Amino acid sequence: METLQDYRSQWEQATTIYKNEDEALAAVEQNAYALRYVRNQTETICLAAVEQNGYALQYVSTQTEAICLAAVKKNSHALQYVRKQTEAICLAAVEQDGEALQHVREEAICLAAVKQNGYSLRYVREQTEAICLAAVKQNGYSLQYVDRKFFE
Repeated sequence: METLQDYRSQWEQATTIYKNEDEALAAVEQNAYALRYVRNQTETICLAAVEQNGYALQYVSTQTEAICLAAVKKNSHALQYVRKQTEAICLAAVEQDGEALQHVREEAICLAAVKQNGYSLRYVREQTEAICLAAVKQNGYSLQYVDRKFFE
C-alpha cells in the first residue's frame, strides 16, 4: 500500500535538478519531461528527450533546427513549441500530419498540408483556388471548408 510519503519521495525524485550530463541523459531517456529539470542542457540530451516525446520540445532552452525537426518527426503537433519555424520544420510536420497546419505561422506550407489531408483546409487563413482544389482532390468532403468567395 502506497503512502503519502511514497508520493512525496517520487515527487522529490521527479523534480531533482540534474547537473551531471550522464544523470540527465538517463533521466530524459526514461521520461522526456525530465528535461524540464536539466540545468545544463546539451544537444545530445535535448535530442534524446524529443526523440522519445516530441512535446518535450517545450522545455528545450536552446532550440536548433535539428532538435526541432526531431521533435516534429516524433509528433507533428510539437510544431506549436518551435520558436523559430522554418520551411523545412513546417513541411516535416504537415507532411506527417496535415492537421499540424494549425500550428504553422506562415502560409507557404498550406499546399503541402492539404495534399496530405484535405480537411486541413479548415486551418488555412488565406485560401487560394489552387489550395482549395488540392484539398478537394485529396478529400471531397473538404469542400465544406472552401471559402464562399470561390462560388460567387
